[in-house]
Order: sequence, then structure tokens, then C-alpha cells
Amino acid sequence: MNGKILEIENLTVSFDGFKALNKLNFSLDSGELRVIIGPNGAGKTTFLDIITGKTKPTAGQVRFKGRNLRAYSEHQISQMGVGRKFQTPRVYLNLSPRENLELACNRVKSVWNTLIRRSPIAERRTVGGLLETIGLDHKADMKANLLSHGEKQWLEIGMLVAQSPDLLLVDEPVAGLTDEETERTGDLLLSLAESHSVIVIEHDMEFVRQIAQGQVTVLHQGSVLCEGLFDDVQRDPKVIEVYLGQDAEHVEGTAQDAIRAELAS
Repeated sequence: MNGKILEIENLTVSFDGFKALNKLNFSLDSGELRVIIGPNGAGKTTFLDIITGKTKPTAGQVRFKGRNLRAYSEHQISQMGVGRKFQTPRVYLNLSPRENLELACNRVKSVWNTLIRRSPIAERRTVGGLLETIGLDHKADMKANLLSHGEKQWLEIGMLVAQSPDLLLVDEPVAGLTDEETERTGDLLLSLAESHSVIVIEHDMEFVRQIAQGQVTVLHQGSVLCEGLFDDVQRDPKVIEVYLGQDAEHVEGTAQDAIRAELAS
């Protein structure tokens, strides 16, 4: 894929006079992995809601693959190729990882049909490949309620990929994970970024450092505060002031560590 897969222009979202997003401009290249950070109240959740159609803009445009999304419902936008993973895993706990993925592969299929009908060979191969990709092939047939929190996160990411989206929206995927699970989640997202466009909302700065191979976008008060490489963003005076509440000239060399601690808290 070439060009811009997502373009947001002069986007404003108002709730009873409060501007959750304020004249926001943003674009994402096809095949790019972008991490978005920002303090609480920066507009990160509303940003994802706008892309998926859950919230409609007060002003401005969101274009996905060149199409203005204003007129489309959440379901229609999903069918266009936008997939979203929420903070809390949304999997069928009484089904196995294999059954969860089989259900995700064919969204027309019901849970009952998934349990009683044998899947086509091509679908079984797809599910088998996904189980390997998310590292759950050895737990494919156990109930999902027995998985760890991190494994449930990977399963939901796998279910998202099973729906063949062009754009993956991933909201705080490592919240509550162990260090090992966090690292494996980063490896998984980097692997998926080889064949998908990905937007990740995250607070864990060590995780951001792991996956941010290109630009990082910082949101503040509903607008883009700055964009750049991870190390440059951490040193940006505007970012330091937003996170630490003081002028950059009064912050010494530990600023990056302080920002990481602030975001991780």
C-alpha cells in the first residue's frame, strides 16, 4: 500500500461546549506504526472514537483510504477495514482460543455454528497461523478464561487480525501486563506492522521506546502538541512542560526519566 491511509483535517469534537478535540490535524501513511501519547484528558480516546465512527465530528473531516467517514456507521467503518482493540480484552471466555479465532474469521457465523460446524480447510489454516503468531498454539483448545491477562490481550489482537483490517487501532495493550508479557506484546505489534497500518495509544514509555520505530504523536488539550522520533519528543520543551508542569529551562537532565515515570503512574 502507498500514500495516506488516514487523514484528519481541522477536526473538532465538542461536548456541551467542551472541546475534546480542537482543530486537530493528523495523517498516517499506509504501512506505518504510529504511537500516540499524551496526559489524561488529552483526547486520545475521543481520537479513536472519531476514527471508528462511535463519535461524529462537530467540524472537520476524517478520511480513511480517501473516503470521508462522517456518513458511515461503526459497523460500516469496520467493514471498510478499521479494527479496534479496547483496553480490556473482549474475548469469549467459555470458548477456546481456537474457537474465538474461528468466530472472528467469519463475523456472519454465530457462536452456535462455530461450535457444531467443522471449519473449512483454508479457515483452519488461517486460525492455525494466527495461533502461532500470537503465541497461543500450545493453549489453542483450553478455555479462554484460563488464560493470563496478557494471553487474553494477544487473543483479542489475533481476533482483530482475523477480520483482515487494513488499520489496527490498539488502546493501551500492555496495561496490567508483566515485563515479559509487555515485551512479547511489543514484538507481536511490530510483527503485525509489517502487513498492517497500526495506531497504538500507550502510557508505558519503555514499551513506547520498544515499538516506536518512526514518529510519535503527542496530544494535549485535543490537539497535536508535537510529532517526532521518540528521543526527540522526550526532549521537546513543550512536552516536558505539559508532563511536568514547569518550563523546560528549569528541568535538568533527568527530564526524560521523569516523563516516563509520570506516564507510567
